[in-house]
Amino acid sequence: MKNWRFAFSRRWFGYLGLAIVFAAVCIGLSKWQVDRTNETRAANQLVDSNYHSVPRPIGEVLPTLTSYRPSQEWTQVTITGTYLMSDQLLVRNRPLGGQPGFEVLDPLLLADGSVFVVDRGYLPIGNHQDAPDSIPAPKSGTVTVIVRLKAGEPMLDGRTAASGELATVFLPAVAELVGKPTYTAAYGLMVSEVPATTTRPTAMPQPQLDEGLHISYAIQWVIFAIIAFFGLGYAIRQEYRMRNADDPDEQERADDRARRKAERPRTDAEIEDEILEGTRR
Repeated sequence: MKNWRFAFSRRWFGYLGLAIVFAAVCIGLSKWQVDRTNETRAANQLVDSNYHSVPRPIGEVLPTLTSYRPSQEWTQVTITGTYLMSDQLLVRNRPLGGQPGFEVLDPLLLADGSVFVVDRGYLPIGNHQDAPDSIPAPKSGTVTVIVRLKAGEPMLDGRTAASGELATVFLPAVAELVGKPTYTAAYGLMVSEVPATTTRPTAMPQPQLDEGLHISYAIQWVIFAIIAFFGLGYAIRQEYRMRNADDPDEQERADDRARRKAERPRTDAEIEDEILEGTRR
């Protein structure tokens, strides 16, 4: 093989190293997209298995105040108690359908003296103030509520809220407010209650079971990794042709390439480019 020694120079080994690093990053990003797909599938499976489950008493599903497993998300439970109306809270910055708003948290006092936090739904931001125009009051007296379980949310550093509001569904903050033993690992999105109020905040919608485009993106990143090596090979070949332009064999191959190019039908794009070039002249 003639005059390929330049490809083994430090410069080209550097380019090879860059191609390897680029390909490694692409493969890592591809794996990340695959992991995102697996996470989405697992979340969708939870919705499939738990969202329409038969409601069970809370004591069976959450035997202690700190009981909760991620596999229990969306599980339906029944709770009977009395709303602590004076301890109602609003959770800020909760958009629904693209509209900013709040979620309404009402602590429910159970017969054993413990408290479970019920998310009664969504209210849009008011027309003239940073608060709902009105908040439908929960029923007084004993009610039986069906909820879907959700994990409590972490407290976010730097996020503050006005009195009577929370930045996130941080259940220990609710427990501190009510001053009673409180379920601090999970809360519930209200499905229904008996007796029901005439009006209630908007129920939270069922999650969309969509895996997204993660697999497509994963394939694209693999293709980018392959393209890096094809590009490196193309650059080496072009430099070889340039360095050996005076070689008779290479000149013959160049003439053969030019002849094949001239013989092949021109594409529409090439014809358009030729017309445009003639117009400019």
